[in-house]
Order: sequence, then C-alpha cells, then structure tokens
Amino acid sequence: MAKTMEELYQERMTRYSKAMKLEKPDKVPFRPFAAELAGKIAGYNSQEVTHDVDKALDAVIKMCKKVEGIDATVSNMVYVWTGLTESYGTRYLRIPGIDLEVDESFQYMEPRTEETAFMKADEYDRFIENPTEFVANVWMPRISKYIKMPGEPNTMANNMAWLRGGIAMMMYGGKIGASVQKMRDEAGVVSCLDGALKAPFDILADKFRGFRGVAYDIRRQPDKVLKATEAVAPHMLWNALGGANADKRIPVSHWMHRGATGFFSNEIFEKFYWPSLKMVTEKIWETGRQTIYYAEGKWSKNLKYFRELPDKSIIFHCDKDDIYEVHKVLGDKFCISGGVPNHLLAFGEPEDVRRHVKKIIQDLGRNGGFILDAEAIMQQDVKVENFIAMAQACTEYGVL
Repeated sequence: MAKTMEELYQERMTRYSKAMKLEKPDKVPFRPFAAELAGKIAGYNSQEVTHDVDKALDAVIKMCKKVEGIDATVSNMVYVWTGLTESYGTRYLRIPGIDLEVDESFQYMEPRTEETAFMKADEYDRFIENPTEFVANVWMPRISKYIKMPGEPNTMANNMAWLRGGIAMMMYGGKIGASVQKMRDEAGVVSCLDGALKAPFDILADKFRGFRGVAYDIRRQPDKVLKATEAVAPHMLWNALGGANADKRIPVSHWMHRGATGFFSNEIFEKFYWPSLKMVTEKIWETGRQTIYYAEGKWSKNLKYFRELPDKSIIFHCDKDDIYEVHKVLGDKFCISGGVPNHLLAFGEPEDVRRHVKKIIQDLGRNGGFILDAEAIMQQDVKVENFIAMAQACTEYGVL
C-alpha cells in the first residue's frame, strides 16, 4: 500500500533530523538548494520566478512532485521578489527582465567606493548607538529610489514606498508559510530551513560598507568595526529566531561570505569575524536549534575555529573546499552537506553525476552525518537531467 504524504513527510523528517545530529538514518538525505533550477523544472524562466512569487513557490512544489527522492528543500531559494524590491525602489539589485535578460538570475551590486557606500566611514558611531535607527533613517533612503531622508521634503512616493513595502513583506511571509504547508501536504517534503541570518561582519561588508570599505576600516578604525559587529549581533539573533517554528528539528540558516579564505587573514578572521558569529551560533544552540553554516567559497584556513562550537550545533555546508578535508577536520563533531560540484551538474552528463554521487556516499555517508546537495545554490545553468540523476543516485546508493 502506498504511503500517505504525511507518512512520507515524517519519514523524511526523521531522516533529515538524524543526519544533522550525526546519527545514522535509513538513507542519506537529499536536500537540494534549488533556486532558478526549480523554475526551469516547472517551465518558468528566471524573470517569472523573480517577478511572480506565486510562480517561484509553485515551482518548488512542482519540482518536489516531478523529481522523486527529494527529502528536504527550500520553499523558495529565489528570495528576491520584485513585488517587494520594486515597492521600496531598491537600487542594489539587477533584475531579470528589467536590467538583465529574462533567463539570467538576479544580481547584487555591492557598493565599490566611499561615495557609493550605503554607510560612510564616519558614521560608525551612529550605527553602533542604534542600528535600527540607522537602517530606517540613513540606509533605507540611500538604497531606495523613493524613500527620503528625515528633514527632506516629503513625497507621495516616499509614503507609498513604506506602505507598499510593508504590505509586500507581510504578504511574502504569509505566502512562504502557506507554501511550506503545501509542500508537506502535496509532496511530503520537508522545508529544510527555519529562520535565516548572516554573520555580523558580513552585514557590514556586504550591505553597509562594502568589502573595500571594511578592508580600509579594519586598519583605520578597528575598534569601531568590532563594536559595530557587536551592535548588530543581537539583531541577527532575533532575525534567526523571531519567526522560527516551535518544532526545533529544522535548523536556521547562516549565509557566510567574507570569512572565506582569500578575503582576509586568519588574524582578521579571529579578531573581527569569528567572535560575534560564534556568540550568535551558541545562543541559537542554547534554544535547542542547529545552524546551517552555508559557507560560500573556501574556508580551509578557518575550519579549526568551528571546532570551538558545541558538538552537533552546526551543519557545515561545503562549497569550494575539498569535502574530504572538511570531513576529516569537522566530521566527528558536525554533519557535513554538499558534495556535488555545480560545474558537474551544469556541464557533465547524468552518468558522470551518478558515478560521483555513488563515490561521495560510499566515502563519506556510510556512517551518517552527511547530507547530499550541490556545492552551491543551483541556478538556471544546471541541467535538469543531471539534477534528476543526482536524486536517483542518492536513492539508489544512499541506503544505509
């Protein structure tokens, strides 16, 4: 007798949860972070899933129904929705169908100069005193086409940007929640994330000062950079836990960038990046929740620091590092995810993918504590047949 969707869901939830806790599940879980690829499988282009959040959410449901073997996934990895970003008039994004071709994925445009920085070098004190006030009264006017600075003449566009943006954000949150339930009811698939945050240092380096600005600041005003990371850390913790589900089996996600090997030295990582990241991670763990370290790029020189965290508190997602080395350094303490190169999924053939998945599972997954995924978020360049081959190979070779 065929299993019900709820039975499938509970089976997959147990599988996913056990792997993350270094236990041995019945099978290696397949947890794809599929962005524009989901739209491609569902028959939508990048423009459609960026402009129409209902299509983006529908694409993931269709992907889960069409591709057998998916245990858990993200309800919508194309997180930019123009219903929200165009309401605010966001300047730092390039959007398919507006600035890009319809089949390209959205792009983030980081500030490159002091003149274009969303936070200036002499504004640290104001940011540190009240990050929320700074975001509302300084950062938002700078990143928006419509929002005005306090004291400037008010406009209808300013009022409507705040109104429409707030409504859009509420709508988006409601749609995500409904889609997570639909994914469970109609496909028996687990929503793999529950809350999101970024490392406090990454907030400064990505969205406020930009990489170049922070690179100067850590030499010219290091104490203020450190205080800024400490000031923003509680906000990141709240962002992760504020909307988290009461069921603590699903981890929060931590998107990590500037701590990667090649951006800064070990000394800079240890002083500026790691303390606030560690604090937030440990606070999340104290609530009984794990954190996925989605470590984009290479982190080989900094892996040793993660061993300071409590056992099982994180799931380390391996991007460009040698996953065998990552497993050697961290695999006794934390679950490891990833393993399938994006270039293989984009340019290889299904048999190449199957062979690679088989080897990775045999080498790293036999005793549990491993989740199969691509190295990085899967966009429109991934071949659908290779994605299907990855799912099938995990089902065939992943039984433990």
